[in-house]
Amino acid sequence: MDDFYGVFIIAGVLAVQYFFSTRNSIYWGGIVPVAYIVFLTWLFITNRIESIIGFILILLLGMLFLIIEWSGVESTSVRKQKKN
Repeated sequence: MDDFYGVFIIAGVLAVQYFFSTRNSIYWGGIVPVAYIVFLTWLFITNRIESIIGFILILLLGMLFLIIEWSGVESTSVRKQKKN
């Protein structure tokens, strides 16, 4: 059942990232990646993530998805603005 909620949490985080990435300022899209780094670091410091390799892999994979979405939406927004 925890996996079920995990999928919705991940979808919610990606939706918030998409929303922030579509704002006029590019810096809004950086809020979720920074919060993700802080949250994962807190989990590692409090020993909820016990392996350094696991921490690094989770961090890199999550950041990969967040930054790809941030840059993808940003480039789409730039193209739309150039058309207008």
